[in-house]
Amino acid sequence: MTFQCSALRVLRILCVFCALPFAACTILPAPEPVDIYLLPASVDAPSVTDTTLRPWSLRITRPDSNGQLLGQRILVMPEPNRLSVYKGASWHDPAALLMRNRLFSAFRTDGRVNALSIEEMRTFADFELGSELGAFHSEYLQDDKPPEVVIRLDTRLIDTVSRRIVASRAFEAREAADDSSIPAVVAAFGRAADRLSAELANWAIAGADAAYRTVTPAESLPVGEEAP
Repeated sequence: MTFQCSALRVLRILCVFCALPFAACTILPAPEPVDIYLLPASVDAPSVTDTTLRPWSLRITRPDSNGQLLGQRILVMPEPNRLSVYKGASWHDPAALLMRNRLFSAFRTDGRVNALSIEEMRTFADFELGSELGAFHSEYLQDDKPPEVVIRLDTRLIDTVSRRIVASRAFEAREAADDSSIPAVVAAFGRAADRLSAELANWAIAGADAAYRTVTPAESLPVGEEAP
């Protein structure tokens, strides 16, 4: 009789433990549905009058970032000095990777630099484009108006042989959203990223051209000729 009671008690305890995971599943809240957004690109590419193909190569690296910019949530500043996120929305990739890919696309669209690479390719390049992503969020400047997107990128152009910084500049693009909805804000991010990338590409190409001319040795003269 004692043995039967002990066995019954053990069976009851096992039943309780087996039921716990199912009970926990019913207690835990369902995960919040999240919409994943790509960074949209402009349909119209900027016109380029100088189509000369450059003899130098360029590597574009992922911008450095920290804090909330390391994640994939879409950031918003509803009031000064307070950073939040849009509920139920996220980027497809972290902001720094979105910007690196948009910069690469901008140089490809520009067409003047054919020898382009990113850090994962591990190939040699004459110049490297490094940067720090300082801002990638929307902010409300006035309560009665849609938010404004802000993208800030501190950029440096580096000679990969000497590791010398040949040029540096801070870029910032602001773009007002058409309304306060998340799709409208995402569209404003795309316009701002395109404008900043096109401006940066023009600056980097001019800087690399100037630096390349100073380090490229002059063509040797034929034997017997003197320089004028």
